[in-house]
Amino acid sequence: MTGHVGGATARELLSRGEPVRAVVRDAARGADWTGAGAEVSVADFGDGAALAEAFRGCRGAFVMLPTDPSADDPDDHYRRLADSTAGAVRDSGVPHVVMLSSIGAELAEGTGPIRWLHHMENRLRETGVTLTALRPSHFQEKVETVLGAALGAGVYPVFGASADVPVAMVATRDVGGVAAESLTAPPAAGETVDLDGHRYSERQVAEELAAVIGRPLTVVTVPRPAWTGTMTEAGVPPRLAEERGAFQLRGDRYVTCTTGLGETLRHVVRTASR
Repeated sequence: MTGHVGGATARELLSRGEPVRAVVRDAARGADWTGAGAEVSVADFGDGAALAEAFRGCRGAFVMLPTDPSADDPDDHYRRLADSTAGAVRDSGVPHVVMLSSIGAELAEGTGPIRWLHHMENRLRETGVTLTALRPSHFQEKVETVLGAALGAGVYPVFGASADVPVAMVATRDVGGVAAESLTAPPAAGETVDLDGHRYSERQVAEELAAVIGRPLTVVTVPRPAWTGTMTEAGVPPRLAEERGAFQLRGDRYVTCTTGLGETLRHVVRTASR
């Protein structure tokens, strides 16, 4: 519950007066949640028994695949995490699960890291749980991965053929709000929910970021062969530095997220400067 979406989900639930059990991998990171009024459970997503105990007795659970840059074999690592989480859901008896998935997760291959979310969705469905799979488009907070280049060198790198193609971008706070709503009012049957949002080109993102940080930014389009190397140098794991691709909304329903990019960028920069 210490990530962007998990944290936003927990905060929204607490603001509604709902009981929350925050699952953290490190007990030290649970202090803030205890102070906020949540119960804290310590469990790793790879420890199925501990995770099942954390889920036990809950009306619903929010799950996701945490990013682990240290994984030597990402395919094996993320599939094992997905299997462990599904096993914990099955063993705990929790009736409803909200999963952070991604647009494109209905596809089994050709989607880079999203294929692991495809696997996790299917493993969760096999348990018989009522599954709400949230499939957002690009996160507005992805600018964090290039913030160092923007603040240090005044460069905004674009990993795409063009910086001028608008795509939907959603704020994680909005995703957390949808997750909280689903947890408090679960559907009668499993569903996939596409999360749509305002559309921005990468050039527009760079312009808005430049206005927030108060300095001009040079937009640099990185050639495709250099995507993985450049992103890896910026701290993005190699297998996660694959193209997200162009996907379509194919869920059972969709929700339009409302937070504007400027609000998110101001929060990202303010947080980074602390």
